[in-house]
Amino acid sequence: MDTQVHAPRQGYGIIVEPLQGLITARRNGTLLAQSTRAKVMYETRLPPAIYFPAEDVTAPLSPHTSLQTFCPFKGTASYRDILLPGDGVQNGVWAYEEAMPEAAAISGHIGFMPGAGAEFDLGGNKVQMPDYGNISGPVIDWLLRDAALVPTPENLTAALAEKLVEQGIYLSRLAVMAWSLHPLIAGKNFIWQKKTGEVTTYAPSYEIHDHPAYQNSPLRHVSNGLGGVRHRLDSCCSDDAFPILEDLRKEGATDYVAMPLRFSDGRINVLTLTSDHPNGFSTANLGLIFECSDVIARYYEIFMQRENAQSLLETYVGKRTGARVLGGEIRRGDGDEIDAAIMFCDLRGSTRLEEQLGRQDYIALLNQFFETASTIVHDHGGEVLKFIGDAVLAVFPAGSSPDKARRQALNSARAIVTRLEEIAGEEDGHRCEAAIGIAYGRVTYGNVGSRERLDFTVIGQAANIAARLGDYGKTVNYPIVVSRDILSDPSQGVSLGAVSLHNVSRPVTCIAIPAAEKPQAAAE
Repeated sequence: MDTQVHAPRQGYGIIVEPLQGLITARRNGTLLAQSTRAKVMYETRLPPAIYFPAEDVTAPLSPHTSLQTFCPFKGTASYRDILLPGDGVQNGVWAYEEAMPEAAAISGHIGFMPGAGAEFDLGGNKVQMPDYGNISGPVIDWLLRDAALVPTPENLTAALAEKLVEQGIYLSRLAVMAWSLHPLIAGKNFIWQKKTGEVTTYAPSYEIHDHPAYQNSPLRHVSNGLGGVRHRLDSCCSDDAFPILEDLRKEGATDYVAMPLRFSDGRINVLTLTSDHPNGFSTANLGLIFECSDVIARYYEIFMQRENAQSLLETYVGKRTGARVLGGEIRRGDGDEIDAAIMFCDLRGSTRLEEQLGRQDYIALLNQFFETASTIVHDHGGEVLKFIGDAVLAVFPAGSSPDKARRQALNSARAIVTRLEEIAGEEDGHRCEAAIGIAYGRVTYGNVGSRERLDFTVIGQAANIAARLGDYGKTVNYPIVVSRDILSDPSQGVSLGAVSLHNVSRPVTCIAIPAAEKPQAAAE
């Protein structure tokens, strides 16, 4: 008697039917399995799969391997190697030890992977690929059209949740954990909740990976490639593998799913779905979401790539510069001529410090120096363009307020010197001194370099003078030396007269600023 091939059906589904008579599986003539209780599974979008009761598999198999995969219909599959002499197959069979209710008929059964090269003798049974028809509908149509116009990941999360609810999926909570390449932020977790209709965004640091709540969570399980998670939460006998499931149950949740969202670079992100409906999620519900998951993943990947690009640019070239690059100023020669105060802040005695401290402690000290200078520059409205060896190059664009730019640069320099003195006085603090030069003038602010390697920086006499003033300050033992036009009142500092500087064509009238002085107004 031939097995029945079912007619096309709307939505997604699984059909498991018994095969009649003796069914065998062989590889290169070697018997792998034989049974009169074999079954065939028809699953939407997949070719029919043959399953044997575990006790009817004759091929020697390894213990379970580390590989696991997840299907929202069937659950998590475990794999074993086929151990034929001289003809083994890695991860050659799979099994759903505890299949979901939709696929309960194959629990404890073993299927042979396509790569196992199993040849099936189905006897009088005829197994054909069902015509599943075209899968369409409002959710897929929305993803292919309107979703592309959604401006933010928060908006996308809310719109996706609302669209699923419109289609009869009983969602009480939807969350997407998307990992990032930010140097400080591990990723973004976007959480929509039905009771508020709002999306909350969390941006955990990398310490999340060591936190107990994450260590024993579905997020870690799925992200590490261990397969998805599906738990019914309304059973009194439910075995909560993760603490969050009990929390969700207390909130009235009845069903929970966590499935992978794969980015094109291989990173595994996580989509979680929670229902508070008595029946939870149906096979059709999860099938719809599962089939759309790759499209959903691409949208979040685009959002995260832009955020990653912005954060990496801000980290490596500064916020203003990063915005310019993202704004399209990416060609060699792109840039502006601006008036700005330029500050060059150098760590004094770096060679001596490295010899005294050793490489590791010196790097820690250098990072502390950079952190101190960068934070103060940022707090005073400037931007660190780059670290040059053990020095910091910062720019304070004038815009319509040249006096403000001068004041910001000078006050930053004084604050840096003061803070380094405080650090030296702290417990386990090392003596760390700066040599700072400040100049004002017109500079080119933009891209320079080769066709393959560009640098966004400032080019101009003011930048050169600032660096030389810092060097000159070391020779006269002043931590801050500025050009005359930085100060409105020369009496605020010690006049050093017109000084000839290396690679500067004309002498520069400069003033030394005592470290003990408090911030004052710069030139108007």
